[in-house]
Amino acid sequence: MELLAGVEQHALVRLLKASFYAYPVVNALHIASIGVLFASVWLVDLRILGALRTLPEQPFLRVLRWVALGAFAGAAITGLALFSVRATEYIGLPVFLAKMCLILLGGLNLALFAALDAGRPAGRAPSAAMRLTAVLSATLWTAALFAGRFIGFA
Repeated sequence: MELLAGVEQHALVRLLKASFYAYPVVNALHIASIGVLFASVWLVDLRILGALRTLPEQPFLRVLRWVALGAFAGAAITGLALFSVRATEYIGLPVFLAKMCLILLGGLNLALFAALDAGRPAGRAPSAAMRLTAVLSATLWTAALFAGRFIGFA
């Protein structure tokens, strides 16, 4: 707890708290990053599940993976900034811990999907295991989104 209290007193965090503009801008960037992440993840998951068949699968997935990774980086950076403002409070919230666990599980699911996809011959339809990871992905990231929204009301 001492470490987190120290984080809250860091000069950049104090500046973030004191600025009329900085916190709302960081918050808006966090929400925008989450929106892009959520949309790109869902589009990938839907494509794996058989929707959007008119789009060529491999180029579509390749582009959206990079979009999702960039959006995740933006959400992580802005999320850390938002967390730093009230770190000692957030760390004790079960909904915050649930969100972090859901994000971790989403990342592990992505790693499993990537491993399954790496061994798939070009042109072959996604396996049942890949489709299961797509369902899990949509579920985990949606749950993380809801958990994140509940943090503000906890």
